[in-house]
Amino acid sequence: MPLTADDRLDIQDLYGRYNHAIDFGDAEGWAACFTADGVFSSAQGSFSGPEQLAAFAKGYADNIKGRHWVSNLVIEADGDGAKAKCYLVLYRLGGEGGPSILTTGVYNDVLVRDGGAWRFKSRTVTADA
Repeated sequence: MPLTADDRLDIQDLYGRYNHAIDFGDAEGWAACFTADGVFSSAQGSFSGPEQLAAFAKGYADNIKGRHWVSNLVIEADGDGAKAKCYLVLYRLGGEGGPSILTTGVYNDVLVRDGGAWRFKSRTVTADA
């Protein structure tokens, strides 16, 4: 099924809510960006379901003060859902010398409509280095 302009805008809003939630320590809000069985995978492991996802986000907020920047978002219809990918730059805030780039990478996402909203079914981040 093709994606509408509204679908694309809603998906872009999801990316913004995701970044704001994790950057401002809203662990439950970040977990709510995923389906109930959604999976986030990174170098730190794979986390599934609201409890594990919220615990990951809380641990992140407790240890890192950062800002996630994504760009070059490409969204493609995939059956009733979508696949997307984008670049990530993660800035560490503060510290000696001020803000610095903590890492760069690529997100690969599977998105579905869930409860009337777009959510991540799976999100995998692969760091460039």
